[in-house]
Amino acid sequence: MYKINTIEPFWWALFGAGGFIAALLLPAHILVNGIIWPNLAPGDPTVSARRLANLLGNPIIKLYLLALISLPLFHWAHRFRYFLFDLGLHGGRMGVAVLCYGLAVLGTIAAIVVLLGL
Repeated sequence: MYKINTIEPFWWALFGAGGFIAALLLPAHILVNGIIWPNLAPGDPTVSARRLANLLGNPIIKLYLLALISLPLFHWAHRFRYFLFDLGLHGGRMGVAVLCYGLAVLGTIAAIVVLLGL
């Protein structure tokens, strides 16, 4: 039986998921929620802060926002890690990995704390 001695496939999976979110969902989210919806009918009560606060109270919306925030962070971490390797930083491979993925984990934890506080 084949045994995997590394968690590298896990990071590649997060990289792929983050790339999908960053390339497809994030621009659509910004377009709909940041441009189209507010400008559709200025002064419309459906675009009020109270309605947005009610939406943020929904756990499914919070989960969506968590994925929208955290998965692109892991995409960045993986891409930045290999960018540093391309620059010639081959010593301390484990330190670079811990730093990059650690920052993504800290960003995810910060997103969880903020979303739970909403």
